[in-house]
Amino acid sequence: MAHEHKLEIFRGLVKFKSNITKIWGIFFFLSVITIIEVAFGIIKPAFLVDNSFLAMKWINWLFIILTLVKAYYITWDFMHMRDEKKAMRRAVVWTAIFLICYLVLILLIEGDYIFEVYKDGFVKFDF
Repeated sequence: MAHEHKLEIFRGLVKFKSNITKIWGIFFFLSVITIIEVAFGIIKPAFLVDNSFLAMKWINWLFIILTLVKAYYITWDFMHMRDEKKAMRRAVVWTAIFLICYLVLILLIEGDYIFEVYKDGFVKFDF
């Protein structure tokens, strides 16, 4: 018994005729997001670099969000998470969301600490 994969993306807004065209569609979508990330990394627009939100520049937030979008579509379509049962999807997705939020929190805390150390000068520890 062969299992047919769902052939739409963006909650059914884009539909494909076969798995091969769907793979190329997702590949094109992920390529566009990567090109946007690279372009912003090269250009570094002033409005994204000069302003910050929660101790991090807007361009970094943009990179994090676009990377999460790419990770979602890679997992959802290429790893066939869409075709799994609801409990399995939730177990994988919620675990990943928790770990990503934890990683971002640790990066913000440690990055702020490192920034303060460099701003205030060398800190010598007495052991």
